[in-house]
Amino acid sequence: MSWRSSFRCSKFRHIFGKPATKEHSYDGVPITRSVHDNHYCSANPCFIAVVTECAGGGSFLVLPIHHTGRVDPQHPRVCGHSGRVLDVKWNPFDDYCIASCSEDCTVKIWDIPICGVQQNLTKARKTLIGHSRRVGLIEWHPTAENLLLSAAYDYKVSANHITLWPKWALLLSVSFNSDGSRLAVTSKDRQVRVLDPRTGKILQVSSSNSHKANKVLYIVGLKLLLSTGSSPWNHRQIVLWDPDDLSEPLYEEDLDGSAGVLFPFYDPDTHMLYLAGKGDGNIRYYELSAEKPYISYLTEYRSLLPQKGLGVMPKRGLDVSACEIFRFYRLIAIKDLVEPLSMIVPRKESGIFQEDLYPMTAGNQAAMTAQEWLLGVNKGPVLMSLKPETRVANPYPETPGEKGMVRQLSSLRFQRSPAAVTEIGQEFVEEVKCDLVILSYIAMNTVCPGLQLQ
Repeated sequence: MSWRSSFRCSKFRHIFGKPATKEHSYDGVPITRSVHDNHYCSANPCFIAVVTECAGGGSFLVLPIHHTGRVDPQHPRVCGHSGRVLDVKWNPFDDYCIASCSEDCTVKIWDIPICGVQQNLTKARKTLIGHSRRVGLIEWHPTAENLLLSAAYDYKVSANHITLWPKWALLLSVSFNSDGSRLAVTSKDRQVRVLDPRTGKILQVSSSNSHKANKVLYIVGLKLLLSTGSSPWNHRQIVLWDPDDLSEPLYEEDLDGSAGVLFPFYDPDTHMLYLAGKGDGNIRYYELSAEKPYISYLTEYRSLLPQKGLGVMPKRGLDVSACEIFRFYRLIAIKDLVEPLSMIVPRKESGIFQEDLYPMTAGNQAAMTAQEWLLGVNKGPVLMSLKPETRVANPYPETPGEKGMVRQLSSLRFQRSPAAVTEIGQEFVEEVKCDLVILSYIAMNTVCPGLQLQ
């Protein structure tokens, strides 16, 4: 069990969770009452987005990351969906672009002003249509620019020219590998599959009868795949797999008898794994390795307040002077509270950059274009240093006027053809038919062969 003795020499053995005070949390946020097994929260160094409860449609709240304290009940929202919002994800290469999916069967791409949402935002930059039932999952490609995966309840799986209708196609979780050339999924039949996202071809299928998978995660850098789920005795489990051979698990462990879904989070820079249960108040910490026993339990954070979902801050948004190596945003629905939780490694030299804690990490620059990826190019993420004196300055203009011009120029990347839109400021809304497991829209005036424009 996870509380077994696992003393070992590790620089993370004294890691602890430090929750923010109420003044530095987001209070008065009407968190959604949806029971979908999603995080309902997404964060980047500029903003935090939280799915909220809303009558007569769906909405989510976008707050500047430093806008802490009591949130005005009348604070403007992003409210263009006609059904309940089920998932939100920030574009990893644009801190002012966010995607959302909803029960209204659409995916929308939104531009967020540099100063935040000052009035209700109802008009999206793009509306992606084609699903016949609610869209439950969205995920950005980790290295290619402007590629988005969507998964819905219509049992459709599509990638480029190939459209399939398998019984297992109701997806519960998806995860790309480091360069986006492989996609791991879990589905309604509770099996783990590895797919080629360009062709939709199934490369591996798990065959273990002792594990019902719910969430899956690529363990980048260690050539492992992790899934969380339940055993035949309904104990929550974590299982490690070889992504090239899912015939037998490499490691399997029962944790407890709780019913909440286990959300896994992995930090490839420190090889730290965090397990947070929906409806739990605790978060377990592990350290992973490529050799047996593969996983070592460290400790856990405990709270009396249960979390409904969690958002994660990208590494470039952490406070390196405080030795913060991970940051959660816990959604505490019973308190209408979003609580930042920092994972701290205690060091005597706090305030000095700790190079062993912060190696080169994935930055906010795309490694390739969508066209390159479609042609079969595979590239890992573009790395950046977190050292304060070497960190690149904010790539976005500081003045609203400059920002507005850049956003108008950047919107031209999503034209249907070079002649479709030629004037800056011309209104342009493109509805793109997209299916399940399809990279929904492509930049630079090129449309994915598997998509049809309306």
